[in-house]
Amino acid sequence: MTIKVWDYIEEYKENKDEILKTVDEVFSSGWLILGDAVKSFEENFSSYCSAEYGIGVDNATNGLFLALKALGIGKGDEVISVSNTAVPTISAIVSAGATPIFVDIDDDTYQLNTSLLEEAITPSTKCILPVHLYGQCVDMDPIIQIARERSLYIVEDCSQAHGAKYKGKPAGSMSDLAVFSFYPTKPLGGFGDGGMVLTSNKDLRDKMKRLRFYGMEKTYYAEEHGYNARLDEVHAAILLKKLIKLDASNDKRRALAKRYDEVLGTTSLKLPVKSVFNEHVYYLYVARHKERDRIISELKKKDIFLNVSYPWPIHTMRGYSYLGYQEGDLPNTEKASKEIFSLPMYTTLRFEQQDVVCSALSEILGDSISL
Repeated sequence: MTIKVWDYIEEYKENKDEILKTVDEVFSSGWLILGDAVKSFEENFSSYCSAEYGIGVDNATNGLFLALKALGIGKGDEVISVSNTAVPTISAIVSAGATPIFVDIDDDTYQLNTSLLEEAITPSTKCILPVHLYGQCVDMDPIIQIARERSLYIVEDCSQAHGAKYKGKPAGSMSDLAVFSFYPTKPLGGFGDGGMVLTSNKDLRDKMKRLRFYGMEKTYYAEEHGYNARLDEVHAAILLKKLIKLDASNDKRRALAKRYDEVLGTTSLKLPVKSVFNEHVYYLYVARHKERDRIISELKKKDIFLNVSYPWPIHTMRGYSYLGYQEGDLPNTEKASKEIFSLPMYTTLRFEQQDVVCSALSEILGDSISL
C-alpha cells in the first residue's frame, strides 16, 4: 500500500461527473475569462470569509504582489514577515520592489512571534504580512494594535487557512487586504493555479480589479499601469462547487488530526500545538522530531511518503543572501526547519491508511501506541 503525503485522485474519482459537467458548462457558455463564474465565486468566497469584496487572480503569488502594489508599497519600503513560509510570500514582496524584514517564529506553533514585532519596525516599515501557517491563524490582535498605532498596513497571507478562524473571525477578514491560494493541495484547492484577494475597502477593490487587468476598467483603455493576473472561468466554476463542501472537508481534516493526536500522543514526536483562540483546519499536520530525516527515509522504504514545509528558511537561501541575514539570526526558525515534517493529510485519506502510518511510526521510533 502506497500512502502519499497528499493525493487528489480519489477526490477526483468521487466528484468526476460533477467536475466534468461543470467544465462542460463553462466551455459551452461562450465565456472563458472574467465572466459569471468568477463573479459568483468572488461573491460567495468573500461572504464565506466575512469580507465585502473578492478579486479573483491567477495565483496567490500575484495576489500578494498586486495587494502590495495596490497599497503603494515599493522601493524603499519594508514589509515584515517570516522566513518559515513558502518562497512566494517573500518573492511577492521583492517583486513589488520592497524589502522583506524577517522576525522569528513561536517555537510551539511555528507562527510569527508577535512579541518581536516592535523591535523589527523602522521608519521604512509600511506593512506587516502575517502568514497563517499550516491551517491556523497568527495571533492577530497584537498585530492589529501595532498596525493602528504605527499607521501600518496589514496583508494576510491566508494561502493555507481556508475556513480557519481567530477568536471567531475568519482568516481573511482582519486586514487591509488578504490573499488566498487555490493551488491543488490547499484546503480549498482547484485543478490548477488560482487565487483571490479579499478586502472590505471599495477603493482597494477597484484598484485591485484594475491591476489584475492591465490597469483597465470597462474598456480597452489603461487607467494606470497594470498586469495580467485574471482568474479563469473554469477554475472559478470548479472552486465554486467545492466551496459548498469546504466546511465538511475541514471537519474531515480535524477528525484526522484528532486521531493522530490520540494515537501518537504517547510517542516521542512533538505534535502540532493549536492556539486556544484558533479554529484550526489542518492544511498540514506538522510533527517534529530530532531524527526527522531518518524517520522520513525509513517510512519511504515502507511506501509512506512525507513532506517538509519548509526544509530551508528563506533568509538562508542564496536567492535572498543580499538581504544580509546570517545563520543564527532566526534560531527558532532554523532549528524547526531541521526537525519538522508533515504526515499524510487530505480528505480522502482513510482511517485504515492513517493507522498504517501510525503503526510504521511506532515501529521506527520504538514507541508503543494504541490503535
